[in-house]
This record gives sequence, structure tokens and C-alpha cells, in this order.
Amino acid sequence: MSHVMPHMTYLEAAVVGLIQGVTELFPVSSLGHNVLLPALIGGNWATDLNVAAPESPYLAFIVGLHVATAIALLIYFWRDWVRIIRGFLTSIRDREAKTVDQKMAWMIILATIPVGLVGLKFEHEFRVLFGKPVRAAIFLIVNGLILYAGERFRTRKSLAADAEVIAEADLADPRAAPGRPAPRVTTSSATTSSATASRTATPEDAASGPAAPVAGGPGTAMHASGQRAVKQLEAARAFQADSRLTKIGYWQGLIIGSAQILALLAGISRDGVVMVTGMFRGLSRQDAARFSFLLSTPVIFAAGVFKLKDLTGPLSNGIHGQVLVGSVLSGVGAYLSVRFLMKYFTTRTLTPFAIYCVVVGLASTIYLSVK
Repeated sequence: MSHVMPHMTYLEAAVVGLIQGVTELFPVSSLGHNVLLPALIGGNWATDLNVAAPESPYLAFIVGLHVATAIALLIYFWRDWVRIIRGFLTSIRDREAKTVDQKMAWMIILATIPVGLVGLKFEHEFRVLFGKPVRAAIFLIVNGLILYAGERFRTRKSLAADAEVIAEADLADPRAAPGRPAPRVTTSSATTSSATASRTATPEDAASGPAAPVAGGPGTAMHASGQRAVKQLEAARAFQADSRLTKIGYWQGLIIGSAQILALLAGISRDGVVMVTGMFRGLSRQDAARFSFLLSTPVIFAAGVFKLKDLTGPLSNGIHGQVLVGSVLSGVGAYLSVRFLMKYFTTRTLTPFAIYCVVVGLASTIYLSVK
């Protein structure tokens, strides 16, 4: 039996996996980086990691990275997804969509349909036609301009929504609104926060009841009380965010979700264009980021599952170890990225990412044109 030599080194797998996990959620286009990085390095990297080649093992590798990224998002937002899926099931059972969770479930479904249909029909054509390094560099510049425009021309409604988010955060937790560092949780403040969060959390959260007695003395109990208060505040804020999101309605959600179609172009960021579209439709920056991450989860996961035959078929022969290494790093990178970005977008802007995309895109275009 002949031995099939790997078409990808472990170094390539590790570097690309980590970059994929980070750039999938940062608004800088993971596909653009997947196309540009091998071309810029050149040599075997350009041969091994050619996304536009029809039978490249790189395609199977990317499937593994997508699945890992989706799993990382599911882990980070698992409480939200439990709520949303429960809302979907009760909506089917009751044949209505009245609660925040029920409306949120249908908003995500409707907002995902356009990119799903276009992706199924044209993904291969888009990848072959636009998965060229110079074109990816040009679209990276375009992505940067979109991000800059999203901040430069924000609507009054979106700016007012930012103020509303801060006001609601103040109401939920007077000790630490976005923009101010959170003080250390003490026994009394944890008790106050827990009570405040209980007033703003969902009925399901309230139904979970008080924390069970914790063995180990007062110190352990105080620590557990503080941790529970933090979790209740996070649950309350997530529910408040979904409540604000559902107020924009299904039609606006569909428009925002349709922006994901542009991400089929290498160099255009899914999360970036969704955030910018969301802000143009009146969402706060933080809510736009949350909606983009929630929308990304089923899209990325579906893309991975749909292409699973590449991962289990002959394209993956000889690179199973590389896929595993790349996927683990991709998942870790994605999880750390979403944790960072959800805090970052409470007070910070898209402008640094816009500058990065324009600078890297211009430099790459010049380099690839003259080399």
C-alpha cells in the first residue's frame, strides 16, 4: 500500500489555524488572510495553501478550522443559545413568536437564509474567481474603507443606541457601567448585584433559585456569591441586548443578515460588514457586534458541515494530524478573540481595524504586483 505524503506541514497548519481563529471574528476577513498569507510567504506555502485550487488539501483543512471556530462560538455563547433554541422550540409548539427568545430565534433564522442560499449556489465560483491574492488584497482595502465609513457616518439613532446600552448597564449594575473599570466584587456588592440582576434577568434565570450552600467556609461562600452575581449580570445584559435587537424587527434583521453575502469575497469581513450594516440600521456598536457573532455561528458551522466530505474524503489524506493541530489552535484563537471583542466594542471603535485593512491591503497589492 502506497504511503500518501502530507501536502501541508505542521508549521503551516499551526500558523494558519491560529490566524484563522483570530481573523474569523476580528473584522479583517479570515478568507482574505487565508489567501494572502501563503502568497506573501511564497515557496511551498503558496503551493500547499492555494484556496483557489480545485483539489487542494487546503480546502479540507479550512473545513476543520471552520468547525473549530463555530464550536468556540457555541462555547462562549452557550447560555444564550440554550435560551434561543428553547425559544425556537416553544415558538413551534405554541405557533407564535411573542417572547424575546422566540423572536430572536426567528430573526437569526431569517437573517441566515440569504447567505445560505447564495453560498450553496455560488461559493465555488466566488472562491475560484476572487480567491486570487491580488484580488483579496484589493478587497481587503475595500473592507477597511467600509469599516471606516461605518464609524465616520454613524447615524444619530446608532449613537443614541450606544447611550441606551450604557444607561441600561448602569441600571443593571451601578458599580460598573461600560467605560468605567469594574471594582472588586465584595460580599455586600455581590449581594446587591445579585438582587439587581434578578430584577433584570429572564424568568428562566430567576427560576434557577439561589445558590446552593457551598462547603469550605465563609470565604468560599463569598467567592461563590460573587461569581454567581457576575454570571447573573452577564445573563441580564445578554437578555437586555437581545431585547433591544428584537425591537428592530424581522425585516431589518434580514437586511443586516444579508450583508454576510459580501463575505464570500476574499478580503471582506463577515463580522465587519454585518456590524457596519447593523450600525447604519440604528444598532449600537456593541449590539451590532453581538448580533454579528450570533449570526456567524450557524453560518460558519453550516459551511463546515456542508463541506465535511472534503475533510473525510481523499483531500484530507495525509493531513489528519495537521487538521487537528490547526483546528485546536483555531478554536482557542476564536474563543479568546470573541471574549476580547465583546469587551472591546463596549467602548472602542472599528477604526483601528479599518486602518489595518487598508495598510495591509495596499502593501500586499504593491508587493504582489511587483514581485
